[in-house]
Amino acid sequence: MKTGWFLLLSAAIIFSSCQASNQTESIESESTLDEFEESIKMIPIQTPKGEFNVFTQRVGDNPDIKVLLLHGGPGMTHQQYSNFIDFLPQEGIEFIWYDQLGSAFSDQPSDSTLWTIDRFVNEVEQVRVALGLNKDNFYLYGQSWGGMLGIEYALQHQENLKGLIISNMMASLDDYEKYAKEVLGPQMPQEVFAELMEIEKNNDFENPRYMELLGEHHYPYHVLRKPADQWPAEINKMMGEMNPEVYVYMQGYSEFGITPGASLEGWDRKADLKQITVPTLVIAGTHDTMDPAHLEWMSEELPNGQFLLCPNGSHLSQYDDPEHFFPGLISFLKEVDKKED
Repeated sequence: MKTGWFLLLSAAIIFSSCQASNQTESIESESTLDEFEESIKMIPIQTPKGEFNVFTQRVGDNPDIKVLLLHGGPGMTHQQYSNFIDFLPQEGIEFIWYDQLGSAFSDQPSDSTLWTIDRFVNEVEQVRVALGLNKDNFYLYGQSWGGMLGIEYALQHQENLKGLIISNMMASLDDYEKYAKEVLGPQMPQEVFAELMEIEKNNDFENPRYMELLGEHHYPYHVLRKPADQWPAEINKMMGEMNPEVYVYMQGYSEFGITPGASLEGWDRKADLKQITVPTLVIAGTHDTMDPAHLEWMSEELPNGQFLLCPNGSHLSQYDDPEHFFPGLISFLKEVDKKED
């Protein structure tokens, strides 16, 4: 890796993570920059279309608790978890930022045949092996699409897991769409929801009114419960760096379900949750785009499931309800670790 690339990367992450000034100053020091560079690992991934590289960065060092973070989207970035650095290292918990193929600092090939669930599961397994993670230390955390990917990984490779965290993700996309259209949508002013549904009916997603209405009536209530001008810089940066090719191919354009024809259409793992036997924490936000009652039900279906409700949280509960999110997550990680001793 060229030093200039690392300097650019470090500047970007420093800017987006809202760390205290003394942390920024230490990162800028030569010794800490060396450690920063050493914590980054570009991992070669084998795919049906050849070899590509994906970005990972380790934060902390704990031989017993290593949490690999699966971001959402598909096509979002690891910056979704920038504020984890403000909570987990202080508890001695190691975590790993990771950009999936097609995202941010990882390679971004333009080939839709790569955007399948099974290929992403295979990618996660290759990342696990490259990082030396195993059943004695490997916790997999996934939020939104990352939660879906976490479920799929566990169904294929749970023998490698010490614990699983499914955050803000229902086990059925049809149920998600029903909740969005029958519960969340009608909470908007009637004329606003009607206009949004008309835009969707006409497949007119390039209409600027669609994002305008969502930005005023949906995102600040169910994605991150803060006014848009108060959203963290790292989340705005993540949204700006989303890979639309991956996102649209797999999910589509709609914010009220999966666009017909998108590759994730019809995904449903409700009947398979009982097969996941590793300790699993399911996290929900009261104001989430995902039905918290469904997520609580998921925790009951999982043989070793636990449920964490963030009462002030939405889809990004780590930002709008950190007071409940992080203590609950940390407690789960330490509890599982203690039982394994």
